[in-house]
Amino acid sequence: MRPACASDIVVGDWGARFMGRRFPCSVGKGGITNSKIEGDGATPRGTHYMPQILYRADRIPDINGTAILPRDLWCDASNDPNYNQAVKAPYAASHEKLRRGDRLYDLIIITDWNWPQAETGKGSAIFIHRWRKPRHPTEGCVAFRPDHLRWIAKRITPRTRLIVR
Repeated sequence: MRPACASDIVVGDWGARFMGRRFPCSVGKGGITNSKIEGDGATPRGTHYMPQILYRADRIPDINGTAILPRDLWCDASNDPNYNQAVKAPYAASHEKLRRGDRLYDLIIITDWNWPQAETGKGSAIFIHRWRKPRHPTEGCVAFRPDHLRWIAKRITPRTRLIVR
């Protein structure tokens, strides 16, 4: 594995570093962990790739990615065959709406944590998204101020990694 470089997003309890800049960010309310499990509220330590960007085209028109549509959901039921996968409504198993009324998921960078081949109970949906309020903890995701998130999303490449220390 290659060492961290300027094109990687490096996150710690103190914030994040990317392309020579520092950003405040939020991590999971359970802190940063080496042993992530579903529902622990922790952010998994490690190196993660970011294979996809999802966005609300009606709210963020100038991002290169996949538009979030009204029926888009994310399955978080660890006993479901579609655990930690995008699914469409209606969907009976436990899930999260990706097209939310609030602005939290207007722009989502998906990480490869326990994805695409999900292991039951290892945790679902470690996204990079907008924070609720400054440094307010997440359920395990990494969250940024909206303008910082947009700046980051416009500059990541397929080689960019999220490194959580």
